[in-house]
Amino acid sequence: MIRSIFSVGGWTLLSRLTGFLRDIMMAAVLGAGPVADAFYLAFRLPNHFRAIFAEGAFNTAFIPAYARVKTQEGTAKAARFADGVLSGVVVVQLALLAFALLATPLVVATLAPGLADDPERFALTVDYTRITFPYLGLIAVVTLVGGVLNANERFWAAAAASILLNVAMVGTLSVAGWFPTAGDAAAWGVLISGFLQVGLLVFDAERHGLGPRFALPRLDPETRRFLIALGPAILGSAGLQLAIFADTIVASFLPQGSVAALFYAERIYQLPVGVIGIAAGIVLLPEMSRRVAAGDEAGARHAQARALELILLLVLPFLAACLIVPEEIMRGLFLRGAFTGEAARAAAQTLAAYAIGLIPFVVMRAFMSPFYARGDTRTPVIATLGAAVVNIALKVWLMDDFAQVGLAFATSVGGWISLALLIGFALRRGYGCGDAALLALLPRLALIGLGVAAALFAAVRFGEPLIDALPGLHDEAKLALCVAAGGGAYVFLMAILVGPRRLKALLRP
Repeated sequence: MIRSIFSVGGWTLLSRLTGFLRDIMMAAVLGAGPVADAFYLAFRLPNHFRAIFAEGAFNTAFIPAYARVKTQEGTAKAARFADGVLSGVVVVQLALLAFALLATPLVVATLAPGLADDPERFALTVDYTRITFPYLGLIAVVTLVGGVLNANERFWAAAAASILLNVAMVGTLSVAGWFPTAGDAAAWGVLISGFLQVGLLVFDAERHGLGPRFALPRLDPETRRFLIALGPAILGSAGLQLAIFADTIVASFLPQGSVAALFYAERIYQLPVGVIGIAAGIVLLPEMSRRVAAGDEAGARHAQARALELILLLVLPFLAACLIVPEEIMRGLFLRGAFTGEAARAAAQTLAAYAIGLIPFVVMRAFMSPFYARGDTRTPVIATLGAAVVNIALKVWLMDDFAQVGLAFATSVGGWISLALLIGFALRRGYGCGDAALLALLPRLALIGLGVAAALFAAVRFGEPLIDALPGLHDEAKLALCVAAGGGAYVFLMAILVGPRRLKALLRP
């Protein structure tokens, strides 16, 4: 399981690195003006629906159901089950796409009401949404095929697919002069990437004899059980996305540049969430589903505890950096072209607010897996919806005084509330939340995090005079110094406080 987490995390890391190249180009070409805001809004709209119906609800209901059928009834029955679900997914996505394309102005006006007083951004957002929305249907197919591959312990293609999004967008942005606006170039890159991702996943599935086929859906017991689990999973994903989407709605009322600041800050804090938290969740869910289906409850709990150890150990340097040196990160990565120092400062403040909730963001999937592995998609709904209510109320309260920083802080508070509820529900049901080895490691992990934070603070405080003496590239040099100081402190403290034997046992089981 740990090896699979590193495999998924490695591909996800490569995806995020190419994503940073894409974001650097987007910052330079789009900047933080009306075209940038319109594209980011248009990009977020299909992404919210994708997170609800595809990667969110669908995966949490489908993977345990597929693993259960395969474990108890065999591969052939599992393939027939997946083929029937594929047909249903395609029909639903085509209907949703037809509605979205016919009523795009209504969709944009409903989901971003603040644009009503800004005709320029509204018109651009409508145009870009019509281009990007079909991406949702393509990614739904990618999610299903990726779920089948993951349940069969084949993870690389699904993890690598998002690299194609970055490649396609860099390609279209590099020839942005051929399009009416840079936002059109970025939007067409999104759509092209959807076709590329479908091609990659279907190719890998066919290569391993797992290729999807269209088949008439059957309401057999397993399909009914899947649909029963899918309903609460949609509500739970909708609750989580509702809180995130509230950022889009509220930000549409804020001054120009607020949406862009949210986007760039989100890209940074989503790096550890994707590379560590989501990668671990992708591997942990089928692992726990197989163990629970086989009656191995102790093994399922052990798998969760080891995944949590790895997640917390790896997230520490990210947490320290986002809290201590957020402006150095933003300036070093994005301060060029149309992306100004003021934009970097706004994005840095937003990043620090997001970082307050980084720990619950990265461990959330690991704490949801015990419920999903047992087919319980209802309990996480209570946690996510309860947190969403507080989250949205805070956003509305804080938006006037703190703009997009208040939105990010409210998201972090919601993350902590959701995590606390999940832990409480798990303890009540006897699922456990780790083991003695994990609890014994937590104080040492806290010391490592504090040590990395101190090293970063010292690097900025005492290294700035030396960097200012350089002839150029001051921001890039300061970021490199932070990476060296924080990374060195992290490795040193980890070797002392965790120890080589413990690291070897965790990383090379």
